[in-house]
Amino acid sequence: MAVKEFRFNGISQAGQPVQGTVFAPSPKAAKKRVESLAERHSFRTQTIEQRVTFMYKVKHLNGKVIDGEQKAFSEDELRTALTKMGLEVIKVQKKLLDVQRKPPSTDLIMFVRLSANLLKEKLPFDEVLNLLVNDVSSRSLKQVIRDLNADLKGGMEAQQAFMKQGHMLGKFTAYMLGIASQTGNMSEIYEATARFMERQNEFRKSVKSAMVTPMVTLVILMAALVFYVWYIFPQTAGLFEKFDISLPPMTQSTLDFSKWMDSNWGWVLLISGGIIGGIVAFFKSDKGEFLAHKYMIKLPIIGQLLLKLNIEIFCRVFAVLYSGSGENISVIRIAAEASGNRYIEHRVKTITIPMMVAQGADLVKSMEASGVFTSMTLARFRSGAETGNVRASARQMADYYENETSLKLKSTVEMIQTMVALIITLAIMGLTILSSELALVSPSAADFM
Repeated sequence: MAVKEFRFNGISQAGQPVQGTVFAPSPKAAKKRVESLAERHSFRTQTIEQRVTFMYKVKHLNGKVIDGEQKAFSEDELRTALTKMGLEVIKVQKKLLDVQRKPPSTDLIMFVRLSANLLKEKLPFDEVLNLLVNDVSSRSLKQVIRDLNADLKGGMEAQQAFMKQGHMLGKFTAYMLGIASQTGNMSEIYEATARFMERQNEFRKSVKSAMVTPMVTLVILMAALVFYVWYIFPQTAGLFEKFDISLPPMTQSTLDFSKWMDSNWGWVLLISGGIIGGIVAFFKSDKGEFLAHKYMIKLPIIGQLLLKLNIEIFCRVFAVLYSGSGENISVIRIAAEASGNRYIEHRVKTITIPMMVAQGADLVKSMEASGVFTSMTLARFRSGAETGNVRASARQMADYYENETSLKLKSTVEMIQTMVALIITLAIMGLTILSSELALVSPSAADFM
């Protein structure tokens, strides 16, 4: 869900003005957060304003008229800012449809990749943003970069600024780029993020390209099956029914089902739509997302591939942030959050970390207790702990799973294609058997008397 920025104004008990900002998904949630802050710090709230997009038209000193968009908390605030820049304000109005489209994945990857390359050249990050804002083609990504630049210049912490754009950049990307500024090696984290995004994009492209033909075929087959059972089949089988000719069991059941669909098709569509909508809404909720992530890694064929992708991210982040001093509890927590799987994150936070903090258990034993890491991952971390080089072991594990998942991707896609082809074959066999059964009906002359 998109995170919006709200500014509140209030008065303290001593009569001093109070101002601050909060981030929330909705005005109602922002109001609750401000009320909590007011109660904690003893001030009275006066106004809460949301930062929205305004459209403006200004005239430069050279007479050139320019249209643009800018986010602000109020129209007066934007007018004042434009006037201070020496511009003559002609018009400012709130944008009615402020729909933020997520930037294309190719543009996001290019932004992270170029940032990594420029950071390797030791360029300051604000210069990197200024250079890239003019090179990206996506308007939504341009706005994200502008917002990031403005927030960072305004003194906002980098992690907060990036997480604020999580709905646009993606949770993993925003998290990784946010924590990069907390380390002494921003370019390494940007490079690791770019590599993962490139592989993830390649994975999605491979799956989509491999599944387009089978899925189109499957949809057409299902449509043909419904049309045959609901319309064509009753026209043929109904002729026998009119003469009270006894029909085979499958034929009679199909005919009864067709009649039932004729009488209840409206309810069927309504209930089906409600079920699909309910399922989508459930899996978008926190609990639904948690359960989806839990059972996704247990699916046949693709489950292990997804699990290894999540472990790869965990190990990659762990390797980048691990300092070698102590057990680095915060590093384990950040790596779990960045893994992209809510179930793995939950198990690490509720089992691994408490075991290490409360019981004093070692890293490997605590990871094993979570039940989400593969035996190979545990073996590599155990070896690293014994040799005193946990960081190198985590990086080796990440590289190994990167190579393995890349190699297994093709075979996994081929297996999925085979399963779809099997479903299509079974559907065709069902139609063939049904048609054959009807063809075997042999009425006698007496049946037509």
